[in-house]
Amino acid sequence: MDRVAHYRQIIERILAEYASIPYAHGNIDRLTVFDRERDHYLLMIAGWDRRREHGCIVHVDIKDGKFWIQRDGTEDGIALELEAAGVPKEDIVLAFKPPEMRKHTGYAVA
Repeated sequence: MDRVAHYRQIIERILAEYASIPYAHGNIDRLTVFDRERDHYLLMIAGWDRRREHGCIVHVDIKDGKFWIQRDGTEDGIALELEAAGVPKEDIVLAFKPPEMRKHTGYAVA
């Protein structure tokens, strides 16, 4: 299996695990959205808790053989989950950080 196919499996497994955790309150679903053709992976919420809740918790793309974390609303961070799954730091880009700040993160710049 090539690296990108392996990376697809890793991010899908991680996001599916997050999606399986029930929301603590309200009637809110966690949903995964996997666009394998274009390598976009999302964890969304949708439902009601006194008001409408809908949004993206995690958005990760795979570009040029690297994980680009576009949005990370998790408590500990998807980057740490990726590392624990064996992904080297040089294959993880914290895309939600300004490009000039990425060199200080310990992860890939681009």
